[in-house]
Amino acid sequence: VAFPLTRRLQLQEDPPTGVSGAPSENNIMINTNCLSLSAGTFKLVIEFSEEYPNKPPTVRFISKMFHPNVYADGSICLDILQNRWSPTYDVSSILTSIQSLLDEPNPNSPANSQAAQLYQENKREYEKRVSAIVEQSWVDS
Repeated sequence: VAFPLTRRLQLQEDPPTGVSGAPSENNIMINTNCLSLSAGTFKLVIEFSEEYPNKPPTVRFISKMFHPNVYADGSICLDILQNRWSPTYDVSSILTSIQSLLDEPNPNSPANSQAAQLYQENKREYEKRVSAIVEQSWVDS
């Protein structure tokens, strides 16, 4: 079993496709550019507690997001970061799950009810709002 710090550092050596990142100075947070959601570049922070890997890290976007499963504060409604967490998940599997969620929202578990409603009822307007966020991500990155 890898030590938590070692597992965190593996992101640098073997990142998932479309992801780059590295531990910050204090080796607790990873700033990640996550390419997804129609090729936007979104930054997120992963914070590990002393209880990792027994407890999931805290993951939140610092980039502005418009997505059914992302709260206004950037935190993510994703089962593996909550009730379906397993100590076998590493940073790569977390980021891969987030990429999948960005590409395939779950409107049945909304963190952003407006985004969820548009996703279900008005795809054209939803895609317009997402496009604006993607374009903003290019400016911010």
